[in-house]
Amino acid sequence: MSPVLLLLLALALPLTPANAQPASAPAPAPASPVMEDDVRCLRGVKAGLRDPNARLSSWTFTNTTPGAICSFSGVSCWNPQESRVLELDLSGFGLQGAVPSPLRYCRSTTTLDLSNNSLSGPIPPALCDWLPFLVDLNLSGNRLSGPIPSELANCTFLNSLKLNGNFLSGQIPVSLSQLVHLTSLDLSDNRLQGEIPPQLGAAFPEESFSGNPGLCGPPLSTPCN
Repeated sequence: MSPVLLLLLALALPLTPANAQPASAPAPAPASPVMEDDVRCLRGVKAGLRDPNARLSSWTFTNTTPGAICSFSGVSCWNPQESRVLELDLSGFGLQGAVPSPLRYCRSTTTLDLSNNSLSGPIPPALCDWLPFLVDLNLSGNRLSGPIPSELANCTFLNSLKLNGNFLSGQIPVSLSQLVHLTSLDLSDNRLQGEIPPQLGAAFPEESFSGNPGLCGPPLSTPCN
C-alpha cells in the first residue's frame, strides 16, 4: 500500500486517547466542595429563622453591589467593598428556630454570636466544618438541647466558647481539651453530667462549669465516685 493511502486511512480513523473510558462508563465527577457565598449564606439565615421582632428587616438583597450586605444589621465584613462576612452578631434579636445550615456558605467568618435568642434543637456537629476559622463562638442564652458535639474541637482557632444558659446534656467532650488557643470557656447553667475533663478543669475556673448538678470533679467541689 502506498504511503499516501496509509496517510488517508490514518486520517479516517477516530483518534482515541489510550486512557479514555468507554462511553457507557464515564469517569465519575469529583464531589463539588461547598463554595463560599456570603450573600447566599445571609439569605439562607434569614429564611431559616423566625424573626418576630423584624430585626432582620434591613436584610434586603435587591442591591447586588459588592459589599452591600456589609450594611446589614449585625453584619461586619472583612472589607466594606467586599461581600465577605467577618463577624455575624445577632445577639438579642429574638430569633427562633434551629442553628441555620446556610451558615456553611460564610466560611470566612471568625465570630458567630447567636446568644440571647430563642434558638432550639441541637448544636450542629458540622458547625466547625461550615465555619473552620471561628475564633469566637457564642450560643449562650438559648434553648439548645442535646450533647455538646465533640466535633467542636475541629474549630482549631477557637479562642472563646460560650454555651451557657441552654439545656445541653451529656458529658463534656474530652476533645475540647485539644483547643490549644481556648482562653474563655463557659458551659454553666446546662444539664451536663459526668466528670469534667481534667485538662479543662485545670485550665478554667469553677464558674465555667457551675449550674450543672450532674457534673463532678475539679474545679467543682463535688467529687466523682
